[in-house]
Amino acid sequence: MDNLQIIGRWMVAGGVLLVVIGGLIWALGRFTGLGQLGQLPGTLRIEGAGMTCIIPILGSIVLSLVLTLLLNVIIRFFNR
Repeated sequence: MDNLQIIGRWMVAGGVLLVVIGGLIWALGRFTGLGQLGQLPGTLRIEGAGMTCIIPILGSIVLSLVLTLLLNVIIRFFNR
């Protein structure tokens, strides 16, 4: 029974962390120019009747590289 309580705590902590990160991303996109990732070259934009689909391929690659570098630095810092 103790294992379920530990798993539950981790799930709640993960959910809170996701809400905080989502709020930060929302605020950065709303109040800064960082919301323009969908307008980089390499972005697919499909428009139809009453629908628009934007697929930011280059923005996703850039974001992936930045997060990979950031996480590697954090992991190396904690594994001293």
